[in-house]
Amino acid sequence: MRARIARYRGRKDDERDDPEIGCVMLRDVSFFEPDTAPAAPPDWSANIVQGRSYELASPEGSYIEEVLQALLQQHALEESAESPSLVEGDIFGAPRLTPVRLGQAAFKALVQEAYGRRCAVTGDKIVPVLQAAHIRPVTAQGQNRVDNGLLLRSDVHTLFDRGYLGVHPERNTLMVSPRLRADWGNGEEFYSRAGSDEPISVPASRSDRPNHDFLTWHADEVFLAS
Repeated sequence: MRARIARYRGRKDDERDDPEIGCVMLRDVSFFEPDTAPAAPPDWSANIVQGRSYELASPEGSYIEEVLQALLQQHALEESAESPSLVEGDIFGAPRLTPVRLGQAAFKALVQEAYGRRCAVTGDKIVPVLQAAHIRPVTAQGQNRVDNGLLLRSDVHTLFDRGYLGVHPERNTLMVSPRLRADWGNGEEFYSRAGSDEPISVPASRSDRPNHDFLTWHADEVFLAS
């Protein structure tokens, strides 16, 4: 092995030095498409086994610059093809005046405290995703009362407001609409919870627990029973 290395290096191995054996590692390799690949440099020899270097300032340098430029252009085309489509136009429209819902911050704080900062349905306690949901919305004559609120994870809140989820007025158990599976082919997490027939988490104080009349209204007016 040492003799072979010495022969490749063109010098005699005196067997006293420990020859270094290395290899060339390539990274960030790019390839041309076969039909666009440039020809080998004019002075390229077919029997080169180790490679060859070029100086940009040399006569051959202009050829290398042309190849690199073509490769960069190919990269630019590939990146533009892979980048997501851009939606043209302004980001913000004209400002509009909207009514501000009063008391919402206080309502949320009271509901969070009553439910121990845990989702009433899932038990999650990641406060940034917990929302105070109205059982009977203020737009339907609901009030900012703790017994008209449920602390719900944001996605559970959306499903509750749209009628895919509800709470049984008598048993405080989770109700799941059959439309959840029919419309979206999903919701096994909630069907499993409903199947256990365990009540949702409610506040320790009886006066803060979900109001029977409000739950009945939601079950009759919002919940998608079929």
